[in-house]
Amino acid sequence: MEEHSKFIRRAIELAREGVKSNAGGPFGAVVVKNNVIIAEGHNSVTSVNDPTAHAEIVAIRKACEKLGSFQLDDCTIYTSCEPCPMCLGAIYWARPKNVFYACTREDAAEIDFDDQFIYNEIGKNIEDRQIKFTQIMQNEAITVFKEWQSKTDKTEY
Repeated sequence: MEEHSKFIRRAIELAREGVKSNAGGPFGAVVVKNNVIIAEGHNSVTSVNDPTAHAEIVAIRKACEKLGSFQLDDCTIYTSCEPCPMCLGAIYWARPKNVFYACTREDAAEIDFDDQFIYNEIGKNIEDRQIKFTQIMQNEAITVFKEWQSKTDKTEY
């Protein structure tokens, strides 16, 4: 457990660095492979004007670039807080072997980082969501899906 503590402490320190630099919310993350940190990041949403610049996303992007892969095979992600729905999705797409986290989403909600409304929205029918979604031009767009499906030299993921 000591090796895990070292990495989660680094994620917590990155969260603190983000707070001190006023880069964004109090969140940090590291990606570890073979017991070595290969990438790290803290929330930078407000400093770079990017709503996707959460700590986990920043660290995943850096790790994938370093590995030259869109998957984090045999990697572990350590994050200062339970990932939000966006980061959770990114983590599943990146496919690390596991994730360790410190604070819970309830802890985050206590300081006004409450993602429960997103979890609630996901479960709703698309027409019942708070943001209006309108489907258009499916027939035209589906042709690209069919092109992908018949492509013989595609990189599967």
